[in-house]
Amino acid sequence: MTDIQSPAPRRKLPIFTGAAVLVAFAILVSLGTWQVERLQWKEKLLADIAERRAAAPVPLDAIEAMAAKGEDIEYRQMMASGVYDNSRERHFFATWRGQTGYYIYTPLQLADGRYLFVNRGFVPYDNKEPEMRMQGQLTDQQTVNGLARAKLPGKPSWVVPDNDIAKNIFYWKDLDVMASSVGLDTASVVPFFIDADDTPNPKGLPIGGVTEIDLPNNHLQYAFTWYGLAATLVVIVVVARFRKQGAAQ
Repeated sequence: MTDIQSPAPRRKLPIFTGAAVLVAFAILVSLGTWQVERLQWKEKLLADIAERRAAAPVPLDAIEAMAAKGEDIEYRQMMASGVYDNSRERHFFATWRGQTGYYIYTPLQLADGRYLFVNRGFVPYDNKEPEMRMQGQLTDQQTVNGLARAKLPGKPSWVVPDNDIAKNIFYWKDLDVMASSVGLDTASVVPFFIDADDTPNPKGLPIGGVTEIDLPNNHLQYAFTWYGLAATLVVIVVVARFRKQGAAQ
C-alpha cells in the first residue's frame, strides 16, 4: 500500500506576515518623522508671530503691498487713520474671558474714500446695540493701531452656523458679506481686517486688544506616539520570534 505523503508546509503566510510588519513599521516611522517636521514648522510659525507682534506698527499701504505680493500679513503690527462709520458696524458673536458677547467690526473710512473694517473689540451681550454704549462710538479723525488679519477664503467649518444677516450676527468673518450687508461695494473695501489694540475707549467699550492666537503645538507628543508604536511593534516581533524558537526546541 502506497503511503500518501502530506504536502510540504507553505511559507506564504510567514512571508506575508513579515512583509506586513515591515510596511506597518515603515508607516509608523514615517508618521513620526512627519510630526517632527510639523513641529519644526509650528515652532518657526509661533516664533514669527511673536516677532511680528513685537515689531513697530507699519502704515496700511505697507501691509497692502505685502498682501498684493501674496506675502503673509497675519498678526503684523499696522496703523491706519480715518473716520469710523458707526452706522455700519457689524457684530461678530464671541466669548472673551468667559463672557458671551460680540466683537464690534466697524468700517473706518480712509482718506481715499475706501473702507477698512476694524475689529474694535469686545462688548458684553447686553451691549450689542450702539445705543447701549454711545460713549464709545468714536467720531472725527481716528488713528488705529493693531494687528492685520487676513480675509477668510470661506466658511471655516460646516459646524460653524451660517451668518444671520437680518439680526446682524456673524459667526464667521465673511468680509464681503459684512461689506455688502451695509451697502458697501466690496471693491471699495480693503481686503483684510485690523484687530485694534488695547487702547482704552470711553466708558471702556468696546474692549480692544482681544486678538487670540490659538495654534496648538502637540506635534512632539504625536511624534513620540508614532515612534513609540513603531518601537512596540519591533518588541512584539522580537518576543514572538524568541517564543517560536523556544517552542521548536
